[in-house]
Amino acid sequence: MIDKFLKLRGRKLELGKKTLVMGILNVTPDSFSDGGFFYSFDAAVSHAAKLVEDGADIIDVGAESTRPNFTPINADEEISRLEKIIPAVKKFGVPISVDTYKPEVAAVALELGAEIINDVSGLASDEMIHVAKKFDVPVIAMHNRRDENFSSVIDDIKNFFRQTLKRCESFGLDAAQIIFDVGLGFGKTQEENLKVLRNLREFKILDGVEVPLLLGVSRKSVIGYATGFNVDDRDEATGAICVLAISQGVDIVRVHNVKMIYKMCKMTDSLC
Repeated sequence: MIDKFLKLRGRKLELGKKTLVMGILNVTPDSFSDGGFFYSFDAAVSHAAKLVEDGADIIDVGAESTRPNFTPINADEEISRLEKIIPAVKKFGVPISVDTYKPEVAAVALELGAEIINDVSGLASDEMIHVAKKFDVPVIAMHNRRDENFSSVIDDIKNFFRQTLKRCESFGLDAAQIIFDVGLGFGKTQEENLKVLRNLREFKILDGVEVPLLLGVSRKSVIGYATGFNVDDRDEATGAICVLAISQGVDIVRVHNVKMIYKMCKMTDSLC
C-alpha cells in the first residue's frame, strides 16, 4: 500500500498504515443490492452508525443508483435525498464521501459536510474537477469508458489513469488528491472484470509513481459469474477478493458488509 496522506477539510486521511474500509450507505429505492433498505432518514442514520461501529473508516453516501439500467434522477432530487443525511452522518466523526457524477450535487454535499467525491463517471465533467479543486478534497476517479484504440482492458485502464492525471493537473488540481478505481462492472465483460482482478498490481505504479487505489467489488455480478452465488450470498466471496486486492496494493475497499470485511482486512494487513 502507498504511504501518504489525503487532505480532507481540516484533517488528514492516512493511506498505507492499514487498508481503509469504505462502508456503503445507499439512500436510494433502487440500488442493486440494498435498494430501499436505508431510504428513510432513520434507517439511513441507524445503518451509518452500525457501519462505523463495525469498523468503517469512510462512509460513502449515494443518493442515485448506478446499477445496470438504472433510472437517472435530476440533481434536485439527488440533493433532497442528501441534505438531511450528510449532516446527521457527519456526527459519527468519520469522513463522508459522496457518490455522485453531478458537479452541482458534489458541491452541495461538500458544503453539507462531505469530504471526498466519488465520481463513477471518472471525472468526465471538467466542472467536477473544478469542484474538487475549489473545496480542496480528494476525488475518486473510476474507469468507466473505453478507448477503442486499446484492445487490452489493462492498457485501457492505465491510459485512462494517465489522461485523468494530466487533465486534473491542467486544471491545477493536486494529483496527490486523486484516487483511482478500476471500475469493475462498468464497461467491461465479465472475463475482463476477472482479468482486472487478477492484475490489480499493474495499476499500482503509473509511470514510476505509486498511486492510491480503491476497489469497489462488493456483491457485484462478477462474483455471480464466477461462482453462481446470488446477490445476497456474496459477502464471503467479496472478502476473498478484498484479501487478494490488499496483497496487490489496493488501499481502500468499498463494501456493504463492513463487519466481516474489516476483520478480513485487519488480518491481511498483518501479513502483507
